[in-house]
Amino acid sequence: MANILVIDDEELVRITLELILKDAGHQVAQALNGIGGLEKQHQTPFDLVITDLIMPEKEGIETIRELHKSYPGLPIIAISGGGRIGNQDLLSMADKLGAVATIAKPFTPEDVLSQVDFALSH
Repeated sequence: MANILVIDDEELVRITLELILKDAGHQVAQALNGIGGLEKQHQTPFDLVITDLIMPEKEGIETIRELHKSYPGLPIIAISGGGRIGNQDLLSMADKLGAVATIAKPFTPEDVLSQVDFALSH
């Protein structure tokens, strides 16, 4: 199974994703924001990164751009609950910047696992 990094400023989302992914046999690490996520990726390269788009300190769009530049083959899944401009606009932007899949919040375990399977096979 895959070694996956989850980047999200919401603890409940990180825990939920970790439980879903671990139940499916994946190894999971967490980061609170893009800064921490980039540091973890530099230390221990992951097979897949799942990142929220709206976070303090370093937002997901910037994180995706930096990950895509430094690790061009790394599959990235963007997740978002929206915010002021709505999650579809943000997710569409993430897709254009290199995310191989997107997940809208709220999500189901099936949503997550199907997108993870797709991203890992991409």
